Amino acid sequence: MKDPVPAEAGSSSAVVELHGITKRFPGVVANKDIEITVKRGTVHAIVGENGAGKSTLMKILYGVQQPDEGTIAINGTQLVLKSPTDAIRAGIGMVFQHFMLADNLTVLENVVLGAERLHGIGDRARAQISSISKAYGLGVDPDDLVADLGVGRRQRVEILKVLYRGARILILDEPTAVLVPQEVTELFDNLRDLKAEGLTVIFISHKLDEVLSVADEITVIRRGTTVSTVEPASVNARQLAELMVGSELPSPTTEESTVTDRAVLTVERVTLDGALGNRKILDDVSLTIHAGEVVGIAGVEGNGQAELVEVIIGMREPTSGVITLEGVDISDWQVREIREAGVGFIPEDRHRHGMLLEAPLWENVILGHQTQEPNVSGGGALINARAAKQDALQIVKEYDVRTPSIFVTGESLSGGNQQKLIIGREMSHHPKVLLAAHPTRGVDVGAQAAIWDHIKRARRDGLAVLLISADLEELVGLSDTVRVILRGVLSEDFDPDTVTTQELGAAMTGADGVTTPGPAARHTDGTTEGDR
Repeated sequence: MKDPVPAEAGSSSAVVELHGITKRFPGVVANKDIEITVKRGTVHAIVGENGAGKSTLMKILYGVQQPDEGTIAINGTQLVLKSPTDAIRAGIGMVFQHFMLADNLTVLENVVLGAERLHGIGDRARAQISSISKAYGLGVDPDDLVADLGVGRRQRVEILKVLYRGARILILDEPTAVLVPQEVTELFDNLRDLKAEGLTVIFISHKLDEVLSVADEITVIRRGTTVSTVEPASVNARQLAELMVGSELPSPTTEESTVTDRAVLTVERVTLDGALGNRKILDDVSLTIHAGEVVGIAGVEGNGQAELVEVIIGMREPTSGVITLEGVDISDWQVREIREAGVGFIPEDRHRHGMLLEAPLWENVILGHQTQEPNVSGGGALINARAAKQDALQIVKEYDVRTPSIFVTGESLSGGNQQKLIIGREMSHHPKVLLAAHPTRGVDVGAQAAIWDHIKRARRDGLAVLLISADLEELVGLSDTVRVILRGVLSEDFDPDTVTTQELGAAMTGADGVTTPGPAARHTDGTTEGDR
């Protein structure tokens, strides 16, 4: 492998040059002497553990934060980027891992916000948005309300915003985290088209196989500094993982079956109506999760999987059907009652539903469990701050949440450490059922392996898990049973031991022509879900 070598100053092939970039925060050095050169018309990947400093570095390049030391050169000219406006003027656009959209505005209003002078705010802007959406296969309607969009479509709106502003350098932070395999292929085709037109893409990802397939060069960052820049042809995923974390790639594959015949969570013929005149969001959905079982749900974003979780946790009331927890009907219970009864919840969007970003970590550990031990005292009327802080310290230690203190805010943590804190919070209350929506979305291989291990251990201890994931390798590896949701309809069982990601991808898009494939996965007593 070669060491990172900066391009010569003023080189015509170098479009981005970062030299000696250092950024300090209280208690932590996020970036130290970063050296990266990105060539024009290439896809340059940046990989590293969560907390390695990737996102901070990209925020510096996009003008969100300023470096304490070092220089930035764009197209051979040294610049000081004091704001995203400066970066946009320099031809840089960024799609953040956590989206920057206003829920109460339409797609058109979000896209033109701050760029009203380009094409106005009316028909010309609408036509331009539609044109870009069609050209890049984004499938975005300018008049849709952002609040009604799923995570995948929100991401596509963010990509459209960047293209609308005419960026020539695109920074994509974990762009495939919400995509199914077919969509990943389409995205990579789009990236190659952009590259062919002379655009430059900086691609941040923890999915090393994807990085190897799409990147022209790969820079590895470890603990805030660059350790190597390599060409994909010279390394494999295992070697990249070793550069990142000092160990080989983890595997989500579970050990022997731990599924019992004791049903913990049952969903019977649940229907959720859509808006007036629209199709049903959930259509006659039934499933059973047993103690020691992981049931995985695959599906393209927006097909009802998010609403299924919301119905089970009590955020939505089903139009019809029954949900039972250990035989007790909880269909009309409030969220607090369901949580107190032993249902853990890892939300798909940790910033919207999982954390208070401006609150300290110890307060975030209380969220969702503010009526439960050890967070309460005085008969449940008062928050026991001392006990909650001790609980937070234990979670930080046990779940390897990398933070200088439990008193820093949630937003100061990297995405992977935020996720580990949420999972630690939920698991520390020993739930009977865990609703895990995209538990490893946007985290690196180290954090991913830790999360997988926690789920495997809980499964061995008898936890019933509903796993929603866009990572089909993860879904197949962790699940005892896999099902597909398409247009609100849940398929029959797939056997994770025999199904391929291509078969799941086809079922997720309806390309297989059916929504009820077989053969069904078998439980320990030899029966299938249909038999039960």
